[in-house]
Amino acid sequence: MPKIESAHGAGGKIMQRLLEEVIIPSFYHRKIGTIGLDEMDDGATLKVDTTNLIVCTDSHTVYPLYFPGGDLGSLAASGTVNDLAVMGARPVAMTNTIIIEEGMEIKTLQDILRSLNSIIEPLGIAMIAGDTKVMPPGTLDGLVMSTTGIGEVYLERPISDSGAQPGDDVIISGPIGDHGTVLLAHREGLEFETKLTSDVAPLWEPIRDCLDIGGVHAMKDPTRGGTAVALNEIASKSKVEMELKETQIPVRPAVQSLCDVLGLNPLHMSSEGRVVMAVASDHTDNILSALHKHDTTRDAQVVGTVKKGTPRVLMKTTIGGRKVIQVPYGEPVPRVC
Repeated sequence: MPKIESAHGAGGKIMQRLLEEVIIPSFYHRKIGTIGLDEMDDGATLKVDTTNLIVCTDSHTVYPLYFPGGDLGSLAASGTVNDLAVMGARPVAMTNTIIIEEGMEIKTLQDILRSLNSIIEPLGIAMIAGDTKVMPPGTLDGLVMSTTGIGEVYLERPISDSGAQPGDDVIISGPIGDHGTVLLAHREGLEFETKLTSDVAPLWEPIRDCLDIGGVHAMKDPTRGGTAVALNEIASKSKVEMELKETQIPVRPAVQSLCDVLGLNPLHMSSEGRVVMAVASDHTDNILSALHKHDTTRDAQVVGTVKKGTPRVLMKTTIGGRKVIQVPYGEPVPRVC
């Protein structure tokens, strides 16, 4: 019988097969709103009285617990906030289950929890419930968190990753692949000539400003599997073709250099503080202006367009050709989130 391997949790093709063939078919009642388990979106819809809610859940197993630019706490908080935000929901509450390896210093746990709170408190997000378990030494690598986020749909309806339309512009909110590259370099003891840190950050405020402008048709945060997975999911679910320009993809020189040395693709490296968006072209300039006002999205730019055609992602290369951007088999750097 086949066995689970690390790639099954990495966001690529093999994980998608596990979801479609094993996990999702195990449940018969998979939806109580317009978006449920079958849609494999960042969360699901739930209506309570007249309030439309989005609920998302995620587990966080990053190694090491501390990395340049963040830690498990800021990662868990930002990831949960962003999963709600890209569906057009204002985050209002969270729950947090923590599973701790026996022997961990209590100060380490306190530091991680303070870091998580430093992200959610300024956004007015309440931590309303949780659970704590302790595992014997050697049965768990330090600390694992599992969070659930609850958000109110900000506009009349949620934003789905199946909403991209021909004629839309494709926007990326900043340089891609920082988080995965930093984790890889930190684990291997590699150093950069310039300081490179994870991009981990909550994105609700810049996304809210974009929603206020209008014209946002689809969004995705490019975490596991990177920008390639996020764009392919939007293209596939929206049944559209995306055409990118290689010269417009924002990649930091340090990220590109390390990927070149190791034979990796920046499009496959995870980001934890970026969003990809498909937006109506007549709203593009105003949306970019709104994004540029925030530190986390000040480098946002248009990287391509949405067209009718075969659902796929194409890239115009620097030498004038075109290539298909494939979904990776798995995340090239495990345990990044």
